[in-house]
Amino acid sequence: MSAGRQVQEPSWQGTPSASSPGRLSDSGTGLEPKPVHRSDPPPPFPPAAQPASPRAAPASSVARVKWLAAPSSEAWLLQAIAHADLVLIDHAHCERKAAGVALQLMFRYPSDGGLGAVLSPLAREELEHFELVLQLLQRRCVALRPLAAPPYGAGLARLVRRQEPERMLDSFLVAGLIEARSHERMALLAAHSPELELRQLYGELLASEARHFGLYWLLAEERFSRPVLVERLRQLSALEAELLATLWSEPRFHS
Repeated sequence: MSAGRQVQEPSWQGTPSASSPGRLSDSGTGLEPKPVHRSDPPPPFPPAAQPASPRAAPASSVARVKWLAAPSSEAWLLQAIAHADLVLIDHAHCERKAAGVALQLMFRYPSDGGLGAVLSPLAREELEHFELVLQLLQRRCVALRPLAAPPYGAGLARLVRRQEPERMLDSFLVAGLIEARSHERMALLAAHSPELELRQLYGELLASEARHFGLYWLLAEERFSRPVLVERLRQLSALEAELLATLWSEPRFHS
């Protein structure tokens, strides 16, 4: 995959329509959700903070997610569309793992009651998404099976510092970055997949994915100062983009 020029990204105007690939509908949630009762997500990163990346996916559906330092590449989108069933299998695993992350944080910090109140419903919703993807796989006569994991998840896990309270902060931000990237890629598939049932699935999941990374931002903001939070997110988002700068050979949701 060769590097190319960056496509200028429009501001997000709505959720891609499940019935009309490549277009944006006037309704739905945006990729920059306003968390429900605290303060707005962090400001956009200045261009200087954005690492170079391969040619971006089509500008008609690439919306800037404030958490992300660089958009997904067109090469990933073409790979995902060409191997839709493999990406669906990996998507099912991702939803299951996301539920596990929420539960793991609850068990790691049992005395933090506010954490459990937020993450318990989140874990349930992630499992509901797993069931939706599993049902679609069954309708397509595709068996859920283990897949080799791309370097993305392990690479992000290595960025989490081991001492508290930095470990808690990094755990929230890494989980939020994964949710933000998932949201961005679901938006691309909802807009560009040639299959109606896939556009419908990804379009249906967009709103909750936006809420998920907003929730992780709120959890971090309630426990850490905003300057510390924004600076660490800036660092992690640049490293997250680096992990995706080279397309992995096997099609995955985060390849």
